[in-house]
Amino acid sequence: MKKIIINLFLTGLMFSCSSQEIKNHNSTDTQIYINGAIYTVNESQPWAEAMIVEDGIIRYVGSTIEAQKHITSSTSIIDLKKQMILPGLHDVHMHPMEVGATYNHFVLSEEEINAENYIPKIKKASQNHTSETWLIGFGHSINTLLNANRSPLEIIDEAVSDRPVIIMEQTSHSMWVNSKALELANITTSTSNPQGGIILKNQDGTLTGMLIDNAGDIVMQQAISSLKNASQGEYEGMIEYVLPELAKNGLTSISDARCYWKRGQHKAWKKLADEGKLTARFNIGLWAYPTEDDLTQLTDLKSFFSNDSTSLLKFNQIKLYSDGITHNTTAALHSNYLVDYFGLTTNNGLNYFTQDRITKYIQELEPIGFDFHIHAIGNRGVTEALNAIEKGTSHKGRHRLTHIEMIDHNDLARFKSLNVTADAQVAGDFTQPEFWHDNDILIGSTLANNEIPLKSLYEANARITLSSDWNVSDLNPFIGIQNAVTRTPQNISLKEAIKAYTINSAYVMRQEDKVGSLEIGKEADFIIINQNLFKIPPHHISKTKVKATYLKGQKIY
Repeated sequence: MKKIIINLFLTGLMFSCSSQEIKNHNSTDTQIYINGAIYTVNESQPWAEAMIVEDGIIRYVGSTIEAQKHITSSTSIIDLKKQMILPGLHDVHMHPMEVGATYNHFVLSEEEINAENYIPKIKKASQNHTSETWLIGFGHSINTLLNANRSPLEIIDEAVSDRPVIIMEQTSHSMWVNSKALELANITTSTSNPQGGIILKNQDGTLTGMLIDNAGDIVMQQAISSLKNASQGEYEGMIEYVLPELAKNGLTSISDARCYWKRGQHKAWKKLADEGKLTARFNIGLWAYPTEDDLTQLTDLKSFFSNDSTSLLKFNQIKLYSDGITHNTTAALHSNYLVDYFGLTTNNGLNYFTQDRITKYIQELEPIGFDFHIHAIGNRGVTEALNAIEKGTSHKGRHRLTHIEMIDHNDLARFKSLNVTADAQVAGDFTQPEFWHDNDILIGSTLANNEIPLKSLYEANARITLSSDWNVSDLNPFIGIQNAVTRTPQNISLKEAIKAYTINSAYVMRQEDKVGSLEIGKEADFIIINQNLFKIPPHHISKTKVKATYLKGQKIY
């Protein structure tokens, strides 16, 4: 998207951060925004009518009357006509490169309840992609396969048997594969479960074609490695779809929650940055592979670190999983699940990374400058991640736990004491109170009754961020804001929800000194929206539309 550049000249502008007093200064690129409802997220000056942006830097925040004193014939004047301005929004947990990837050959519906009905679509996809070594799909629900009348392996083999097929379940936490894929991955009935994964078998010990959590990830890596232009497809998907969607939704800062560096995604990111294609700030979370040798992997991860303050792209975060997810019964619990899908020696979830191993990685990588982004859904997963941070940190990290669906009461205060950010996703319907008890059959009504305890975290003085986990949930941040303020009894105020998408997330991305609020001296990342969030019913927030998005003062949408 072409940036709008205004060549202007204005004499007499320099604004003091302490007094907002205007002093002499020469400028060639100045815009004055007047008559607005500017919500700054600055505690000392929450609201303003006007803002002056000079060469991408905020030089004044205050009244329209004062701002108008400095209009000249060469000033660009934007009359907001009471429209609302917010700081550029952050999303500190999403998968942009995976969303934009072009390697999915077909998509199944997660709403389908009969796995047999998938056969025609898989067959058709195979006919449409005859040149590919692996056929790759996405979208089904694991429950559809678990409830099938015959083995899922028989069903997918009936669809395609002459080449490998792998289909990612809609949460990404399991894969459905055919016999040919199992053969190429060297998976037999005697193959041991990998760290963080389960090779699901029927009661008679035969394979089901279902690979849970990391067992499926390993085979998906093999499938994608067979593609000729996977990295180029990810690069093009970012330019053609993802970056425009981010700008459209008012998102100017993003944390990529899983960079598969072993398949070259870091190169696609660097290419986007080197060519000046990025229209948002990106912190990349390098994926810690659960089955890699620690010594080798830690050395590799250290080599990727970059934190150039002048660049839109930084490799300064590590993404790893403590556990799995609830509906797979792989989220790590202190108690046992009420159903047993896998017949293992334990039935309280699994660990991609154990507590001791997370501690080791923090001790090794935090001194380099890495912050940790830890997936933790079950209450044991949360406890163990907090324990690892407490034991491993030198107190220089800005670590966060993401998802945090179940938290023991005793762990709430530890987020504050350990300076750990609680990152939550509430845009998905499944996180709303009316759906909490859908998990009663798995974990019991008591544990299910308090999913993602935002209010409890706020009352414990935890720093909260809100994010999308796109494309698991909707990208639109205003859906997340609406749900955060309406999900009684675990709701937070509108003010806190906006902070979660702005200044709190800026802290997580180590850029709160630059963006996250609209203050003198900060860079001008902001958005104009079509309604004042503080003057509408809470259930109308999700209908908010972004009218314009600015990055460093330049309009990108």
